[in-house]
Amino acid sequence: MLRRIISALILVPLTVITIAFAVANRQSVTVSFDPFSSTSPAYAATLPLFVLIFVLMILGVLLGGAAVWIGQTKWRRTARRLDGEVRALHQELDTIRRRFAPGPSQTAGEPAPYTVNPPPIP
Repeated sequence: MLRRIISALILVPLTVITIAFAVANRQSVTVSFDPFSSTSPAYAATLPLFVLIFVLMILGVLLGGAAVWIGQTKWRRTARRLDGEVRALHQELDTIRRRFAPGPSQTAGEPAPYTVNPPPIP
């Protein structure tokens, strides 16, 4: 419940600021993708300024996420290796438990008899 309240306290003002930004920056801008001709570019797009900024922010988040994902390759590989080791150890533990499990003649409520081997005679 506390997490939802904190999320609401962050998301509501952020949404209001985003809407105010979009309303304040409605003027159209021309974005040219031709570095050689600024008067008659080969490809140019005219769109509202807030759309351009939002698209650039989304691209930045995607590129940053991809860079972080690539940077964490070593840690993911280590996690997979350790996961395999843990699975193998769990299988080994299950095998040992089955091998040393009490036999069918022994009841669950009755403790196992304690056997003592006498010391060897010299």
